[in-house]
Amino acid sequence: MSYAPLRRWAASAGADPGPYDELGPVFIHPAPCEGPAGDGFPPDLLGSGRVFRAYGAGGSILFGRLATADEITDASAADRVIDDVFADPRVAVVHARAVEYGCFTFEIRRA
Repeated sequence: MSYAPLRRWAASAGADPGPYDELGPVFIHPAPCEGPAGDGFPPDLLGSGRVFRAYGAGGSILFGRLATADEITDASAADRVIDDVFADPRVAVVHARAVEYGCFTFEIRRA
């Protein structure tokens, strides 16, 4: 399977993902699962580095924020990094990505 992470948000926001409309693999669980336990930072990803890619309302990349594993040690530390990215009022949506290969892991939308 494949997934275009920016496409769903862009369609709902009326944005044009333009050249950022990438298509990547999705790994499927072999058995049904409950999915995330809540709305916060995924506990399984604490202690691993992430790149937070910030997109503007029009769909273009504004900037990226590298957060090292040492910065994301617990949920409140992860929230501080995310709050730092959303401190820029131009940011509409953020993609969290793996540092090593840039793989999309999850999306955070401005409330």
